[in-house]
Amino acid sequence: MSYDDVEIEDMEWNDELQSYTYPCPCGDLFQITKEELKIGEEIARCPSCSLYITVIYNLEDFLGDSKKPVEPSKQQPVAVA
Repeated sequence: MSYDDVEIEDMEWNDELQSYTYPCPCGDLFQITKEELKIGEEIARCPSCSLYITVIYNLEDFLGDSKKPVEPSKQQPVAVA
């Protein structure tokens, strides 16, 4: 069972760690990367203790344009002479 459920909006982006972070009661930071979020990972772990949190976020926000399904074209083919 996770220590807490935390919205991604309540976490901070850390450029140095290249991770979203959230304060841990032990004094360190829970961490989760964008790559982990892209594959559906929702657990942010603390590197200094055994605690972890569940990150609440919208997966689609991290997939990017290249992963969105392409809708078929609604245009009819046109013959060129």
